[in-house]
Amino acid sequence: MSIVWFLIIGVVAGWLAGRFMKGRGFGLVGDLIVGVIGAMLGGLIFQTLGITAIGPFGHLIIATFGAIVFIALIRVFKRA
Repeated sequence: MSIVWFLIIGVVAGWLAGRFMKGRGFGLVGDLIVGVIGAMLGGLIFQTLGITAIGPFGHLIIATFGAIVFIALIRVFKRA
């Protein structure tokens, strides 16, 4: 996947995760950071489970799932 698609999917995944977990996005830069970290985390989780993504929509689902997990982890450590 090219870096441009990776960044686009990262922004969209970060925005979706922000809407799901917080009710709004985190701004362009925040969505990008959350989405990119979420894409890497989601890829690691799904690879460990033996699940692969097919096409951009599959990558978006995995990145969004990873971003949601990332936001949840941040909230857990922020409370502690």
